Amino acid sequence: MTDKAVTILVLDDDVGVLKRAERLLRFEGYEDVALCEREEEARAVLSAKDCVVMVLDLVMPGVDGYEVLETMRRERPEVPVIVATAVDDLDVVVRCMKSGAFDYVPKSAETTRLLASIEHAVVISRLQRDNRALRDTILGREEPLPEHFAPIVTRDRRMLAIFRYIEAIARSEKPILITGESGTGKELFASAVHAASGRKGALVCVNIAGLDDTMFSDTLFGHRRGAFTGADSDRPGLIEKAAGGTLFLDEIGDLSQQSQVKLLRLIEQRLYYPLGADLTRASDALIVTATNRDLEKAASLGSFRQDLFYRLETHHIRLPPLRDRPEDLPLLVERFAERAAEKFGKRKPSIPRELYDLLGTHDFPGNVRELESMVHDAVGRADGRVLPLDSFRARIFRDDGRPARPRQPSAGYFSSLAILPTLKEANEELLREALDRAGGNQGVAAGLLGISRTALNRRLKSADSEDD
Repeated sequence: MTDKAVTILVLDDDVGVLKRAERLLRFEGYEDVALCEREEEARAVLSAKDCVVMVLDLVMPGVDGYEVLETMRRERPEVPVIVATAVDDLDVVVRCMKSGAFDYVPKSAETTRLLASIEHAVVISRLQRDNRALRDTILGREEPLPEHFAPIVTRDRRMLAIFRYIEAIARSEKPILITGESGTGKELFASAVHAASGRKGALVCVNIAGLDDTMFSDTLFGHRRGAFTGADSDRPGLIEKAAGGTLFLDEIGDLSQQSQVKLLRLIEQRLYYPLGADLTRASDALIVTATNRDLEKAASLGSFRQDLFYRLETHHIRLPPLRDRPEDLPLLVERFAERAAEKFGKRKPSIPRELYDLLGTHDFPGNVRELESMVHDAVGRADGRVLPLDSFRARIFRDDGRPARPRQPSAGYFSSLAILPTLKEANEELLREALDRAGGNQGVAAGLLGISRTALNRRLKSADSEDD
């Protein structure tokens, strides 16, 4: 669907042509058509408004259309210029295109050709502007982040790049897909997208998991009285409540095949049927979806419609897991400890440095949600000024002292090596790796190796003596 809330500038010395162009474009739904008879007027409009397309008459008294093209290419290259003129000559066409014209449409051509050219130019202009905004915002990190990102605690560069990407694409009418492991905060990002979009309507959230086709249709689209047994009155669906706002569909990977067809229709045509209704209704809600599943793989296997997948991922936000954001651990622990202390009515305990060495060894299958649960439990147990580590160790290590969720190698430990290390070399490398992962903390390193701290000290001293 082409964005019609744009400014289109028409420069032509013929008042009759200008009036016809205005009627045509307004009939097609374009909201702002700026009509100019002289080049000076066009310059004023370009300075005052954010024009996305210019329609230019090539031959006008006292104005060289080619010079206008050259000036636009030099000074306003982001505005596509469509030449619409009575001159229908191949040499003129070639010269116009070389001078920077986006397209050339003879006035003798049908209006559908001009409209198609304008629609294409609007789409291209919007894409170019989105790309420039994305590039500028990602590179220009000096500006403070908007308030709607405040609930998301991070200093990770990839996460900050995601914030900038959201700023660039949130005002798009196209669907936005958020993917990431469970617990990475997809609903928080959906809320940030809604806030960044500037939409006046509400953010309406729906969890798709467990909804069959009838429940999905009734929940989203609503029903008319008598649509089924028990439907005693009309009931609006959540898509109607999201009018002018954002509809967030979580766990979209669980959507049934029948419901996928209905969602595809909603996205493509902006139309839907309430249950029991004969007439369609229109929706202007922004569609944001989220899943922890691999939708692309599901689409290739046939369990998810490929055409729906390609429309959902027009804009794709990929959230990194917590294990790939170790620099965020201190920020998150502090935030969660403050929040938990407030809930328990306690003073926030201080965080021992050893905790971060301990957390750095964990894979966090539950991501941020798991970390919040850990901190909440530890603060609840705390009876002193320092946050206790026992509850963290109980979750990270098994009873035998080994990691509860060790990182799994892609193959055997030594299968990729052409020559096996000696036992001495393997022992030294294992000790070094454990200490690296533990940030030099010997107690944590011993836990990773499943031995006591005393045993680790003996092994370290033995390795040092052998080196001597």
